[in-house]
Amino acid sequence: MLLIREFENRVRDRFADDEIPGFVHLSQGQEAVAVGACGALAEADYVTSTHRAHGHSLAKGLDPEQLLAELYGKEPGQSNGRGGSMHVADLEEGMLGAQPIVGASVPLGTGAGITAQVTGADWCGLAFCGDGSVAAGQVHEAINLAATWTLPVVYVIENNGYSEGMTHDEQHNIDDLAAMAASYGIPGEIVDGQDVEAVHETVSAARERALSGEGPTLVEAKTYRYRGHFEGDEEPYRSEAEVDEWMAERDPIENYVEVLAEREELEGDELTEMRADVEAVVDAAVRFARDADEPAPEAAYDDIFVDPAPDVQRHRNRMKKDGGVSR
Repeated sequence: MLLIREFENRVRDRFADDEIPGFVHLSQGQEAVAVGACGALAEADYVTSTHRAHGHSLAKGLDPEQLLAELYGKEPGQSNGRGGSMHVADLEEGMLGAQPIVGASVPLGTGAGITAQVTGADWCGLAFCGDGSVAAGQVHEAINLAATWTLPVVYVIENNGYSEGMTHDEQHNIDDLAAMAASYGIPGEIVDGQDVEAVHETVSAARERALSGEGPTLVEAKTYRYRGHFEGDEEPYRSEAEVDEWMAERDPIENYVEVLAEREELEGDELTEMRADVEAVVDAAVRFARDADEPAPEAAYDDIFVDPAPDVQRHRNRMKKDGGVSR
């Protein structure tokens, strides 16, 4: 959680300084959901994510240096700089990809469940989605399919209360999104998304259920994001006082520090040392991303077709010759 918080604070600052191109969507305040859920998974399990994917990516084990290089659009990034913030993918680490299309993570996670079932694998898929996405038809189609076919999938709704910029009751006619699980005949669990241990326990139980052949579970994690929907969002839909109250009273990191201290599982300078270690990791990631090479212009035509296509090869050769300048 400390790593995600520090990483995204730096992304916020570097984006403000115009070092990072495109759009970024940050998840400060939601770290317990990412860490609790991904911590409940095995290394072989697969995750699909949303446009707000940095926390999920780091919690699943993606390298911070590569991840920041991807955000910078640099060649050493997980997608060689092609994807940026909203398209991070690393199949070796079980990250099937961030999905900027709202709700797209759910059918893709369901696809992972189909693969696991067909191949007899001992892993499951986990699909993160936001509270806004459950208004999309493909989300319901995918969950219905998973329930009907008893697929090994866990669905985690990160309900931060605002979708993009609408309050919950402006978009939904029910208080708890987990209630819709009943229409598919699967369990719906509500968990405090600011409590990392509660999230871990809930997702662990859902994973065991999936792997035992009992099908999917819908988990609704009630959480909150401190930043706007995107960097630059003027946030007319909420007050600064509300954000400050959540940060003061419900912060997932500070509250867990108190829990660990009460248990005497975090003593002396351990927290200070952890923060220093995390800062060093992110410092190194910033240096790596800044110094990394840009992708070669002709690389724009890589990974498009399985077999070489003459027209593509002609364009690649031209790009290489002209240094990326169109003629």
